[in-house]
Amino acid sequence: MKKILVAVDLQKDFVDGALGTAEAVEMLPRAVEYIKGFDGELYFTLDTHTEDYLNTSEGRKLPVVHCVKGTDGWQLAAPVKALADTLPCTVVEKPSFGSTELPALIKERCNGEELDITLLGLCTDICVISNAMILKAWFPEARIAIESACCAGVTPESHENALKAMAMCQMDIR
Repeated sequence: MKKILVAVDLQKDFVDGALGTAEAVEMLPRAVEYIKGFDGELYFTLDTHTEDYLNTSEGRKLPVVHCVKGTDGWQLAAPVKALADTLPCTVVEKPSFGSTELPALIKERCNGEELDITLLGLCTDICVISNAMILKAWFPEARIAIESACCAGVTPESHENALKAMAMCQMDIR
């Protein structure tokens, strides 16, 4: 069985930057410890926007410039970056909530093996759930788990709602 960890958008802008929250700051050390102890393939996603973000569909609905490629806020949060620089991992930039490149890479590398995929990161209620749903659609027989203590949502309530939605879609919430 191939074990995969997807660390979603653990970027400065989502931790303590433009869209940061107290819950994200509090969660980050747990996520770092979980990543350190993980034995399997590691993927980091990066929410990646351009200077014209406010002119995009997302930007018109969420008019807060964030994760513009090359900016400080686009970078992985410092403790995550320090860890990512020392571990074998794959970084996937994604221009929207969910990535179709991520499951394509996993499929290419899995050689038909049974998959055990765990997700953690930010924001539970937007990008974590989007990527979890895409992975479930690509790999309906895979075990997909969400490490809930290593996630944070826009609000505590929306975090809980997202966890409930993913549980209804037959994902394991730990």
